[in-house]
Amino acid sequence: MKTTEQENKLKLIYTIFCDDVRLEAGNKLSLMGVFQNIMVQQLPVSLIKFAVVNHWQGEGTHLSEVRILSPDKRQPVVVSQPTRFEVASGGFADNISFFVNVTFPEPGQYWVQTLIDSTLFDEQPLTVIDVRSAQGPEAASEAVN
Repeated sequence: MKTTEQENKLKLIYTIFCDDVRLEAGNKLSLMGVFQNIMVQQLPVSLIKFAVVNHWQGEGTHLSEVRILSPDKRQPVVVSQPTRFEVASGGFADNISFFVNVTFPEPGQYWVQTLIDSTLFDEQPLTVIDVRSAQGPEAASEAVN
């Protein structure tokens, strides 16, 4: 997934899914509605606002793109506009992709992919669950850790 040059210059520290992100005094980020799964009573479901927060370490100027793919990875659900960001040598940077009116038509494990300089860098699962048809605790974790 990652090229050797990308691995040496850029490291993805974490990816967080949430409802909204606000920039506070002191350059602090406030994340609202952090989640790992989407549990709904009815499908399809549309999320009015949805954010993907990527925290990077390394150096250099890079072009980031985030896309969410269907469970079979064949259809994009939504794709962000490419965004340029810079990480000072030895520093950190946050890259936030906002999406509006994202519709998930069916339950399943969707894929949130992060591309750097047009190359797939990382992917994280995002499970959409119809709670009416979910069976047992293995369907998804509701725990907050």
